[in-house]
Amino acid sequence: MGPSVQGRPERQVRVPRSLSIGNGKLQVNFDLDYNLRDIFYHNVGQENHTAGDMCRTGIWVDGRFYWMEHPAWKKDIRYVEDSLVTHVTAVNDEAQLTLVFHDVVDLDRDLFLREVQITNRSDATRDLRFYFHYDLHIYGVRVADTVYYDPDVRALVAFKGQRYFLMNGASGGKIGVDSWAIGVTEVGGREGTWRDAEDGKLEQGLVAQGSVDATLAFGCALPAHGTSGLYHWLAVGDSVSDVRSLDTLVRSRGPQSFISRTRNFWQVWCRKDEENVAELSPALESFYKRSLLILRSHVDNKGAIVASTDWEVASYARDTYAYVWPRDAALSTIALDKAGYVTLTRRFFEYCIPLLTSDGYFMHKYTPAGPVASSWLPWADAQGKKQLPIQEDETGLVLYAMWRHYQRYKDVDFVRPFYRPLIKTAGDFLASYRDPRTGLPAPSYDLWEERRGIHAWTVAAVWAGLQAASRFAHMLSDQDLSEKYLRAAEEIRNAAVNYLFDRKRNCFVRTLKVDGDKPLEADPILDSSILGLTLFGMFPARDPMIVSTVEQIADRLRVRTPVGGMARYENDYFHQVSGDITNVPGNPWFICTLWLAQYYIARAEDLADLDAARKILEWVQGCALPSGVLGEQMNPYTREPLSVSPLSWSHAEFVSTVLDYVAKTRLLRTRARAHSGG
Repeated sequence: MGPSVQGRPERQVRVPRSLSIGNGKLQVNFDLDYNLRDIFYHNVGQENHTAGDMCRTGIWVDGRFYWMEHPAWKKDIRYVEDSLVTHVTAVNDEAQLTLVFHDVVDLDRDLFLREVQITNRSDATRDLRFYFHYDLHIYGVRVADTVYYDPDVRALVAFKGQRYFLMNGASGGKIGVDSWAIGVTEVGGREGTWRDAEDGKLEQGLVAQGSVDATLAFGCALPAHGTSGLYHWLAVGDSVSDVRSLDTLVRSRGPQSFISRTRNFWQVWCRKDEENVAELSPALESFYKRSLLILRSHVDNKGAIVASTDWEVASYARDTYAYVWPRDAALSTIALDKAGYVTLTRRFFEYCIPLLTSDGYFMHKYTPAGPVASSWLPWADAQGKKQLPIQEDETGLVLYAMWRHYQRYKDVDFVRPFYRPLIKTAGDFLASYRDPRTGLPAPSYDLWEERRGIHAWTVAAVWAGLQAASRFAHMLSDQDLSEKYLRAAEEIRNAAVNYLFDRKRNCFVRTLKVDGDKPLEADPILDSSILGLTLFGMFPARDPMIVSTVEQIADRLRVRTPVGGMARYENDYFHQVSGDITNVPGNPWFICTLWLAQYYIARAEDLADLDAARKILEWVQGCALPSGVLGEQMNPYTREPLSVSPLSWSHAEFVSTVLDYVAKTRLLRTRARAHSGG
């Protein structure tokens, strides 16, 4: 994944996403103020039709107007239990109103629906107006949009090219907007039609084009201490007939039917193997399912597993995490495989086949639709000599994930078509792309995308990939290749002991810097990624070299504040909050802390040994947003999410760690019963 862009400016105040809902083709995100921020369509993470700008929700009552970011609202932002349906409660004592929202992207149609239940807590009967504002930038471009009022369906339609958005709703048993505004925004100082709404009246223009936005309103009558409801829906498609057909379907079936069926679908989806997590506390079991669901919301129906669809980072980095890093995605497939979601992992492997270069490696990252994505990794070194702009661990980990998949499902028919175009081609590259002096993998960029060299994490990932390629070749009777890959893996493991283990410090180093014939330079900085040497199976958890290394990592990378957690590495500069490196070596990262839990699980020999891992799982759950979202990293003093939120890799590592914990718990209990004669 791409947590560290070289030269990226620091930014401490940001607006993380607190809710993400989708169906693998249409995805919608909300921020911490419950403003709609992102609308992705045709792919998860690709074509953000708001460009991350705010789409507001508001209410006019008793001559006063309140957008959802107004400080009078006290909001509880969550999901419906075990579902990708939101459950948001907003209480406004000043206006004497309580709102309950349910938002959903239909499970298989390109429909976004919102239900609002409004409770009048005053003694008077009241009329109010509810407003939904859209600041669309179709295709992510802020020009050449058109919005018009369609009198046939009493709705607004926005379009550009082959992307259409129909905005409609129902209130008081009546379908269609009660009022609307269409206008120019972000031109000549104009803020948009949401400003027009604040006096409770909308101008009802018929059409606008260029840089435009739209606001629609629905009236609602509220008896004293009574409750009333309304619905809003956004139909998305590639033509006006597409969105009109969806609008007709909602009218005929009723919007609640789509909300109910989607809620039920996701509850069945995440409860498919509840016995898998029967060893957990109710709180951890619930959070495990939430992590599965948030991870699923970042999986495109065509196989891409997107790192994050939080578009806020684009406001200062001019790029996003809405890409597929083969590493992140491969580790996510391992989590999904453990949880039994075989269809999703197979789609990812199918997505990978055309991406691999003819030379056998994956590039830095890819768009959700498949082409190579933007990259800051150079094709030449400082002297102008050609180098590959890759992170070699990404190639190794895809093979490693494929072998893990085969081990679990034993489906030779599925694997066979991958052998020559992917497994063999990548295996040949991993075996040959070696540093001639050490026999280790040749220099590439580290997983943090900050430095070039020979990295412990990459060495472990390449070793794991070669082991996988060897086993696949052996299974398919390609014995010469199997032996070639196995021999390369053994040479790399031996070289890791010779070159990466610092006997003076009794610790593995994170990186060897190679510069021509100059002596190799070991990087002494402790880095959590060194744990890859045991997590991928290269060295057993109780190997003395690993034990001494992990002890030093656990001690020196621990964040010594009430927040806790583990830093990436010593003096981590990315979004650095504190200069107190002794107590805060870096911000706490979820994935790095979970790697330590995975290590504790792997080396556990009795149930008491699992306590440390369980405490980490509980720590992760306790640090999530109230909605259950895990970001990339946190402020070490406030727990405020820093960088993107959510991060699919964080949720994947939580799922994977939970399932490792449950499996090891059951194994140790079985052993204990056997030893006791029970």
